[in-house]
Amino acid sequence: MSESVATTTDITAVGRRTSAIQLVRLRKTFQASVGDRAVVAVDDVDLEIGQGEFFSLLGPSGSGKTTVLRMIAGFELPTGGAVLLDGVDVTQRAPYDRDVNTVFQDYALFPHMTVQRNVEYGLKVKGVGKAERRRRAGEMLESVRLGGFGTRKPTEMSGGQRQRVALARALVNQPKVLLLDEPLGALDLKLREEMQGELKAIQHDVGITFIFVTHDQGEALSMSSRVAVFNNGRIEQVGTPRDIYERPTTPFVANFVGTSNVLSASLSLRLLGVGAPHTLRPERIRVIEPSTILGDDEVSADGRIDDTQYLGAESRVRVRLDDGTVLIASVGSDGLDMVAIGDPVRLAWPRRAPTAVAESAPPVDLDPDRPPAPPNPSVQRPSSQQGENQ
Repeated sequence: MSESVATTTDITAVGRRTSAIQLVRLRKTFQASVGDRAVVAVDDVDLEIGQGEFFSLLGPSGSGKTTVLRMIAGFELPTGGAVLLDGVDVTQRAPYDRDVNTVFQDYALFPHMTVQRNVEYGLKVKGVGKAERRRRAGEMLESVRLGGFGTRKPTEMSGGQRQRVALARALVNQPKVLLLDEPLGALDLKLREEMQGELKAIQHDVGITFIFVTHDQGEALSMSSRVAVFNNGRIEQVGTPRDIYERPTTPFVANFVGTSNVLSASLSLRLLGVGAPHTLRPERIRVIEPSTILGDDEVSADGRIDDTQYLGAESRVRVRLDDGTVLIASVGSDGLDMVAIGDPVRLAWPRRAPTAVAESAPPVDLDPDRPPAPPNPSVQRPSSQQGENQ
């Protein structure tokens, strides 16, 4: 069965695997007031995240990804389902009673404290001695490349440096899982790209599980070991960044992660000889003269250039086919001088370039009378005490 399809999960079996986090039929509904229809934010999500993974929850605003993160952290209680940490059911535990820490977009640093004291703060709350917390905070600042910044105040640092301070403060408590809620969203593009590399390196060095929430596909693809793509409260697909980009399983994933041409069943039948929806990435398409002879393993379609979009090193060419369908091709920008709007062209691509896709997941059920999804009733959930004694 595909990993993206939610199924009932045997919690006992899951607990025996080396998974950092397991979500079992997790569901969250919100109701503004009595009599209003419930809004389903998260709809029966099943997911396993392995030890040491850099795992991204990717999706547009309102897709449910942040609500899932908040339920893992304990800031929101699920309407149904379970959250397991290292095989132990922590669904009803308070945030401070879960071995996870969260890094927020706004950093949440204490402006009146030095960087060193900010990083030490969590250890001080836990009663760690002064010498020990000073040593651990110093080591963590070294690990995030801020060894010489301990005496500074947060206001004396750049956005990227403050983000690393927030990381150090979260990591110094040695949590089993670090949750990152769009931590790069407030940074400018150049700094955001630099911090993507920093985050990946830090995660590799410390070796703990990172769960990263973002709506930015570039962040998810560049840093993650695996990605879950959310839409309408459900997971559409889980896979490696390459799987998600090159082998999307639904039209939504194909369109949300990068730019893609989604060929309808009827267009696929005409062009490919297969009556099922397909997706075709623009970079797989060549723009050639209508008289160009095709290769033995190429498929083509004729049309006229509708528009061009200059993007720097590459450009996108919109071509309207004879039947009115618009396809987008990516070309090197130095080739734009050879084409003009209205020119007749032929689009050609390898026969195996298109990927078959299923229909997107059905819309979320907004029926307020639907009972919440319980955990699997056929197995016993391990108690917190049992989990702690294992």
